[in-house]
Amino acid sequence: MIRRHAHRDNLIWASGAGAAPSPAATVGDARQASPRKPGGWEPAPAAPRTEDTVSRPSVQDTAPLAPSRERRPPHRARRHVPGTVTQPHPLTNRSTNEQLRTYEQGVRAAFDQIVPTLKQISALHCEPDFTQRAQQLAQRELGFELPNGILDDAWIAGLDLRRLYAWSLFETYRRMADDFFARDPLRGRETTAFDEFLQSCGFHLMDITPCADGRLAHAISYVLRLPIGAVRRKSYAGTLFDVEETVEKWVEVEHQRFREGRPNTADTSTRYLKVVMYHFSSLDPEHQGCAAHGSDDGLAARAGLERLHHFRQAIENSFCCGASVALLLIGLDTDTDAIRVHLPDERGEMDLNQSVDAQALYDQTHNLTPEAARQGILEAVCAAAPDTADEGMVRLVARLVENNLSQIEYVRTLQGGGYPDAGHAERFMAVGIGFEEIQLRNLTYFAYLHTVEEGAPDLDVGCRIFDGLNVSHGLPIPVVVRFDYHGRVPGARERAVERARRLDRALADRFRVRVQQGLLHRMLVVRDCDAGSGLEVVSTSVDPQPAGGH
Repeated sequence: MIRRHAHRDNLIWASGAGAAPSPAATVGDARQASPRKPGGWEPAPAAPRTEDTVSRPSVQDTAPLAPSRERRPPHRARRHVPGTVTQPHPLTNRSTNEQLRTYEQGVRAAFDQIVPTLKQISALHCEPDFTQRAQQLAQRELGFELPNGILDDAWIAGLDLRRLYAWSLFETYRRMADDFFARDPLRGRETTAFDEFLQSCGFHLMDITPCADGRLAHAISYVLRLPIGAVRRKSYAGTLFDVEETVEKWVEVEHQRFREGRPNTADTSTRYLKVVMYHFSSLDPEHQGCAAHGSDDGLAARAGLERLHHFRQAIENSFCCGASVALLLIGLDTDTDAIRVHLPDERGEMDLNQSVDAQALYDQTHNLTPEAARQGILEAVCAAAPDTADEGMVRLVARLVENNLSQIEYVRTLQGGGYPDAGHAERFMAVGIGFEEIQLRNLTYFAYLHTVEEGAPDLDVGCRIFDGLNVSHGLPIPVVVRFDYHGRVPGARERAVERARRLDRALADRFRVRVQQGLLHRMLVVRDCDAGSGLEVVSTSVDPQPAGGH
């Protein structure tokens, strides 16, 4: 069962204005269909740089928090109905919560305005001055103009609302991404403090694989409250990350330590930390869990743990001198954003029936002083950890749990006790390599891949999700094809563009019927990650097609 998001309900209008012309099977050369004006986008204030925690009087006779061992099997998600918060938690960063909320509301409002605006425009298409009035309306409500060609041709076969929807969504995404890279609104580049803390715990890199489900897209900046520049994120359906690709990343990181001393020198006793984040639903566990695992939370946890073990074994089998990695498994309740963490022993083994539950700790430590609450979290983490657990891992998990308390309160207070979109409500699919600017829940479904063949399972899961969200209402599936490149490498941009075009051709072939019906549109973009600049749009399937000739 896929729960629809309200902003796309009852959209039969999308296909009711006559037959839309079929787009070409592949994206053509880039053309600027209409001016892309900078107005309309109102960026949110950047997140604050300082902490703002709530102080409470110290209570001398406060008893130590009883250590708790969470033995609930991962497939038996506890039904939890969040209550309202009358008093902030002592460890909650309220100012950051307000800033994150402002940023989230601004981005979502831009995407949510697309459908209402196009509905208004569709009601005008028989007017004699339609193009002029439509552009004025789009500029006022969306902040940019629409392709004149689509508007001018509306009198022939009706207004092609599928193309207009795709174009509007692509332009909204481009503007959001450019704003993100220009302003760093989530302060993701401020990494020094966390880098130092991570290394003090015995790790030189934190590599996180959340599920590709859009309800985990905010895992870094919101759920864990980590700077995105300090961690590596790469999402896969069902958290089934590519072991070989991750081994290559490990080699790259270790080589960088040896040659450049970054993030620390090779003789420093730290390890590469690989983290998997699976997910479950406490409110509807049988339907709103991980689609890749049939909403079976136990299967999702076991699959993530197995993939972690494969990665560790690959490193140990392939490299000498005691090469190894650290492993960590985290579960996320997508209804409350509370995490549960399965701590490993010294060999990376984890008991899936034992975890530390941030939701329970939020309630247990709510009335304590900040110092007592922090100590209570540490005691609970120690109690849930195996006897041979690494001390640095315990410290790191305690920090992650503490960070997560702010997100739990964010959902309880600023989201009215729970998310209105408990199920899928993604706006577009992100395919290729990149997308670090996507840090909001339920905005994007990820499919990190180089070729359609290797990413077929992720793509198929994504299309099933969007068949319910968009296609069932007559709207197309918007797909952003993206490849980042290093501008310092000669020819890197040209190769990135060719990869995007090759992937686009494969997408058009695999989903030929949807493409022919105008139910799958693509935008091809590349980005120079060395320059730190915004996106470069290569082309879109909405661009005008070349006129015929001899």
